[in-house]
Amino acid sequence: MLQNSLKQYHIIEEGLPGRTTVHDDPIEGKHKNGLTYLRPCLESHTPIDIFVLMLGTNDLKTRFSVTAADISYSINQLISEIKTYHLKSNQNCPKIILLCPSPIKENRGDLSNIFAGGEEKSKLLNHYYQKIAQKHHLTYLDIGSVVTVSEIDGIHYDLKEQVKLAHSIQKLIENL
Repeated sequence: MLQNSLKQYHIIEEGLPGRTTVHDDPIEGKHKNGLTYLRPCLESHTPIDIFVLMLGTNDLKTRFSVTAADISYSINQLISEIKTYHLKSNQNCPKIILLCPSPIKENRGDLSNIFAGGEEKSKLLNHYYQKIAQKHHLTYLDIGSVVTVSEIDGIHYDLKEQVKLAHSIQKLIENL
């Protein structure tokens, strides 16, 4: 969707279902760790002009036992890794857009037990993500102000919401 509206850019989607910020997933596998994956991603796609980062929802899974503040510290670690990689390789750092995921809804569908306790934490993410964005002088968007999660599973976005999200990201990129 985004590629169709931003033809002047080559959009590379690195979405992996279940990806966490910095955690090896004991059930789904250590390959779900965003920090472990980040360096190879940066190296394989260099040069990067704009890096859009939206992680944190999967960290809300009960198995990780982390707070909203912990998740924001993990986001900070990812942003620092992006900046450090480009500094060490003498490359310009891409413009970074930080997106805070929409709050989840518990007790919906097959994922309800996996995310038990995550709804309240998800509502706190925007507060912490805003601080990280300010600290690093990033373009920032609280996705929860634009789209809501599906009533079916309480985690993902339906097609209508994905279109709204893509349009919002398009505006951010065009205004950089």
